[in-house]
Amino acid sequence: MNILGHPSFAWIPSALYFLFFLREIRVYSQNSEKNQDSPIVSSLSQWLLLPILVLHGVSLHESIFTQQGFIFGFAQALSTMAWIGVTFFWFESWYLPIKGLRAIILLAACVTAILPIIFSGSVLSARSIDDPWFRAHFIVANAAYGLLSLAALHAILMHWQDRHLHMPTHDKANSFFAKWGNRLPPLMSMESILFRIITVGFALLTLTVFSGLFFSQALFGRALFWDHKTIFGFLSWVMFAGLLIARWRVGLRGLTAVRWVLGSFAVLLMAYVGSRFVLEVLIQR
Repeated sequence: MNILGHPSFAWIPSALYFLFFLREIRVYSQNSEKNQDSPIVSSLSQWLLLPILVLHGVSLHESIFTQQGFIFGFAQALSTMAWIGVTFFWFESWYLPIKGLRAIILLAACVTAILPIIFSGSVLSARSIDDPWFRAHFIVANAAYGLLSLAALHAILMHWQDRHLHMPTHDKANSFFAKWGNRLPPLMSMESILFRIITVGFALLTLTVFSGLFFSQALFGRALFWDHKTIFGFLSWVMFAGLLIARWRVGLRGLTAVRWVLGSFAVLLMAYVGSRFVLEVLIQR
């Protein structure tokens, strides 16, 4: 059974993400360390997130690769970015101290997972659906967008953490955000994790940008042309490259690096998600 052309279970990942988000909020609102989850419970919670990721991934595949062809729009793009981001977080959180990101990532996934049901997108190509090389390009592109969206969320959290550290002690003693902030890694560790994510995401973005030169003909039946999507895509690539170079040459860090990350990601969003949102929702084309 389908609902609005999508599998009937497409709403389930969003609901489950929301339940996990509520649980995460409950954990951070505990009044003392002894009330926090034990390592066994925390590990079990981590494993329970895996089937939700699988269900979300299956739902996305069914809504994008259809019998009519390759269907994609701003809703599918955001949902896919969130899925990639949560998947990367799931693997990395076993090894890196990034569990403080879980609440904000789950909330973003909850909102975006249900968008493809509301905004169905449009058929972009009926010919490339069976092309394995195009599928590889699509996977790499969304992996890049997902990792860089995770980096943007991480940068937002770092910005909040920096402000939290400079707050007067009496203003943050018993607040919910204080309890959340106290469980985050030190700001320097957060910064190292941020640039690790960006480095991997930029490598995938590089593959995406330059492999797109070869798939423009297959997808649209015409050679690469300089439209807003191409311009914003290349501009975001240049901005992320400049960020990494500045980090390497002059040790760029702190709020300047955070703002650079968020600016670069905003331009990347404009390359596809922003333009598709205008066409599908505002102009309704």
